[in-house]
Parts: sequence; C-alpha cells; structure tokens
Amino acid sequence: MKNILFSAYSLDVGGIETALITLLKEIQSEFEITLVLEKVEGIFLKEVPKSVKIIQYKPCDFKVSFIRKAINFIKQQKFKIKYKNKFDFSVCYATYSYSASFVARQASKNNLIWVHNDYLSFYNNDVDKYKEFYNKLKIDKFKKIVFVSQKDENTFIKYFPDFNNKCDVCNNLIDYKKIQNLSKEKIEDFEKSNIITFINIGRHEEKQKKLSRIIEATEKLNKEGYKFNVIFIGDGENFADYKKMAQNIQNIKFLGAKKNPYPYLKLSDCMIMSSDYEGYPVVFIESLILNKPIITTDVSDSKKDIEGKYGLIVEKSTTGIYDGMKRFLEEGFVPQEFNPERYNQEILNKIRKFIN
Repeated sequence: MKNILFSAYSLDVGGIETALITLLKEIQSEFEITLVLEKVEGIFLKEVPKSVKIIQYKPCDFKVSFIRKAINFIKQQKFKIKYKNKFDFSVCYATYSYSASFVARQASKNNLIWVHNDYLSFYNNDVDKYKEFYNKLKIDKFKKIVFVSQKDENTFIKYFPDFNNKCDVCNNLIDYKKIQNLSKEKIEDFEKSNIITFINIGRHEEKQKKLSRIIEATEKLNKEGYKFNVIFIGDGENFADYKKMAQNIQNIKFLGAKKNPYPYLKLSDCMIMSSDYEGYPVVFIESLILNKPIITTDVSDSKKDIEGKYGLIVEKSTTGIYDGMKRFLEEGFVPQEFNPERYNQEILNKIRKFIN
C-alpha cells in the first residue's frame, strides 16, 4: 500500500476543505494517508477518516523577524530529518499556504500542488505579484501542477511557459450521495415558497464574492414590480455590511453559515453567484447534483461547463446580475441532466494516475 501525504491549512468550512474531506474518504482504503495541517481545527476535522494520520506543522509567527526566522529554520530542519522523501506521493492542497507547499515538497519527490483559485484576479491582474506568489511557493520544485479549471491553467502557462509539461487540469471530487441525503434534512428557518427563490451560498467577502451586486439587483427588480425572494447562506468579514446594505429590502434574508446548506439549496429555485473570480466553485457541482439552474458571472470554466447546459452566464457587474435574474424570472431555465457518478470516476482515474 502506497504511503501518501496531503498538506493543507485547516479544515474550516470552505469549498477546498469540503473537497479534501471527500477525496480522503474516497481513497482511504487504497492508500496509507497522512494529513498535515497548519491549524488542527475546523468544522470538518471530525469527518477525517480514522485511518488518516493527522500531524501539525505550524510555522512560528513571532513578531521579531530574526527570532521568527531562526525558529522556523529549526522547525524546517526537524521536519526534513523526520519526513524528507518518506512518502510515495505528496500533495499541497492549500495553494495559498507557504508552509503547506514546504511540507509537500519535502515529503516526496513525486509531488503535486493543486491550484484552487484564480490568483491573477486575486492579485488584481498584477502580473508581477502573480509571478512572485508562485515563485515564493517554489513552483519549480513540484513535479506536477494541477488546476481545477482550464482557464487557470491557460493563465499560468502564459506567464510560466517553461512549466507547460508539468501542468494538468483536474476538478474536485464531490460526495453526491451525501449531498442528496443531506438535502432531505428538515429545516425550520426556511420554507418552500410559491414565488421564485434565489440562493447564494458562500463566504461574505466583497473583494471576491461581490454580493453587493445581488443586493443592488434585487432592489432594482423590486422597484420594477418583480416578486421573488433571495436568501444568503454564509458568513464572513462583510456579513454585517451586507445586512446593513439590505436592511430595507424585505425579500432578502440572511440565514448565516450552515454546516448543511443543501436543504436550502434543494428548496430554492436557482443558485446565483456574483463573484469577480473563482478557482472552480464547488457550489456549481452541488447545484447540478440537486438539479438547480445557475446564474453566475463569467468566472472559472463557467462558459465551457455551465452556459446553455446548466444555467446563464452574465457579466461581472450589478447590471449583469440584474439581467440574469430578470431573464430567469421571465423565462426560467431547465438544466440538463447531470451524471455525478461519471463526473467523479473521471477525476478518480486522473488522481490514481498522478499517484502512480
């Protein structure tokens, strides 16, 4: 049985963390797995399979620079002595974590970094910062660089053409049976309505998610006499700002973060996403599993995977969201049938190929 390692930041609520747990559960019987976390915490911690060994690698964050660097140097040397090239395969699953990158690079020569975000957009299209980010991750030390979307791979190759032969695209696994079962759970703070309900599920953070677009579009549609509801599932640094922004809009409800958002998605009519950028939104696949149409801004591979088949693609603006909501209210949208079993099998075949 091969010995493999995954490195990540924590197991708090999030698309990356959900995908990691799903992957660990799926392959636990095939491999001996070690999970290295910078913070051994998070709502999904108790869902890690018992066969997976969890260890912590937490860099020092002491304010005095030379002390911090000295302690981190010692920590790195200790990790190398104990774990260097001791694994058959290693994965840095949290691209944004420099310590996760270090751990995966040291653990195995057969290593992979899994990129889950559109980092050029994250750095506001600043190419120098984009390159600096990947160079600090020591991207050249990885045997394989995997992206969750074709768009992100194309962007990377544009600025790092020498690594073209290392790159591949592989989306995240989805636990579709769990989602289908959890969607049947009874909830008390939301009921199915006779009028259309739009739902947004995700972090409340304006820089990326731009939920203000949904609030502003809702207000405009209300003034034009359209009848519908909008519910927000999630929390984040701009949660209070959004509530204040929508305080006089009666058909918007903020229901907070939910460990199980699927009953809310199942009872809604359409998933709506207003982001400026995404890696590959897990909520896309979750919506398809529950047969919910999608309205989304043009992020990730949405034009390739969603447009015309599973939903509407709109421009990244309040006007774009307004147009998409209005079109759905007037015309509706019936998504194609989605086969989650085939979707997962294609991903598992790729993952096994990476490991071997």
